[in-house]
Amino acid sequence: MIHPVILSGGSGTRLWPMSRTLYPKQLLRLLGPDSLLQQTVRRVADHDRFAPPLLVANEEHRFIIAEQLREIEAPSRALLLEPVGRNTAPAACVAALALAESEPDALMLLLPSDHMIADEGAFAAAIGRAAAAARAGALVTFGITPERPETGYGYIRRGAPISAAAEVFRVAEFVEKPALDTAQSFVASGEHFWNGGIFLFPAALYLDELGRMRPDIVAACRRALAEASRDADFIRLGKAAFQACPADSIDYAVMENTARAAVVPVSMGWSDVGSWDALWELSAKDGAGNAIAGNVVAKDTRNCYLRSEAGLVAAIGIEDLVVVATADAVMLAPRNRTQEVRGLVARLLAEGREEAEALPTVHRPWGTYRALHNGHRVQVKHITVKPGGKLSLQMHHHRAEHWIVVQGTARIRRGDEETMLTEDQSTYIPLGTPHRLENPGKIPLHLIEVQSGSYLGEDDIVRFEDSYGRS
Repeated sequence: MIHPVILSGGSGTRLWPMSRTLYPKQLLRLLGPDSLLQQTVRRVADHDRFAPPLLVANEEHRFIIAEQLREIEAPSRALLLEPVGRNTAPAACVAALALAESEPDALMLLLPSDHMIADEGAFAAAIGRAAAAARAGALVTFGITPERPETGYGYIRRGAPISAAAEVFRVAEFVEKPALDTAQSFVASGEHFWNGGIFLFPAALYLDELGRMRPDIVAACRRALAEASRDADFIRLGKAAFQACPADSIDYAVMENTARAAVVPVSMGWSDVGSWDALWELSAKDGAGNAIAGNVVAKDTRNCYLRSEAGLVAAIGIEDLVVVATADAVMLAPRNRTQEVRGLVARLLAEGREEAEALPTVHRPWGTYRALHNGHRVQVKHITVKPGGKLSLQMHHHRAEHWIVVQGTARIRRGDEETMLTEDQSTYIPLGTPHRLENPGKIPLHLIEVQSGSYLGEDDIVRFEDSYGRS
């Protein structure tokens, strides 16, 4: 069996304003009804070949990821939660350590959670070639056959064949993102491949090589796993130990320095969906070359990516632009400059702009909430609680709350009282009163919450009990 390890710690800042720190690219449904994460999980759903996947994820995204796995009925081996991001070498290390606890000879297939693979047959065949090489003692990476001179990707140059029949080669060198003329020569050579960041290797061999080259990373990851807390759904790595772990990529920490690196070339319709321009390339287009999603009307418009997640976007006489509108932000850029969105997001984060962090609809393990109005000493939210969902038993020091049920049934605890409310009924939660909201019904509960008080921040909360380990 091959053990898929899916890395879901990235933030996907180049796809802002849809991708946010608290709801990143891999969780978005950009290319169909499934999110990129769900597509990745489905890609390794052959239970005769693959074990249930192990996911390494940002702790902030744990409930959204767990819900997306439930949506597609995909069991996971474990969800390893990183308290901070430390790049791919430590993420792969903790996964290898976790696998080695029960299966020292496990083969790990390391997959980013936010990539697109169109030809899954070619992907499966490449895994077969890579697995044979890995069992023979190689650390295998997958080299993507380049479709064009691309300056935004790193490259792998193949060396001598390990097995000509199986199309597996030694790695001659890794090359950083090249200039255009160099990229053109790479494509012409036939010896260079895009570095797709996908790996297959024995867990024990990776730990041996990483331990030889970066023993500090292995030691920190061992401590983080030893100090981890475990519950039914998650393994939370020890915070202090993992924060102390150096950040490094698998390429820098191991692959560029080992004699065991091998590459399997493959052409499989791969994309890292790394920019809005890349998403335009992947999307279906109209007769004028426009990729359109959502509430959009276009006239005399060519070769644009136009997307609305909110109100109407109307375009007239534009060309080669990206226009993306969400409920709280609009981003416009020439298609050939969408790589610069990352720098724009860095500026927003430096300025403390909340539009960089979260979408207007905020996801919680029990459902969602969306701010409808923010004013002086008053805030209005639309709260949705999924069937069986239960908020924590909590209180607030600085605000009172009014709840009005719009749809469904609410079970409400207020102090020592418990009551049931149905549509068009309401209640009042005085400041400082312990309270809890629950949906006992079989349909989603929708209510309007009006908060009033001197401070309305989300951090004004004291949790006494919580079904999701947050108290």
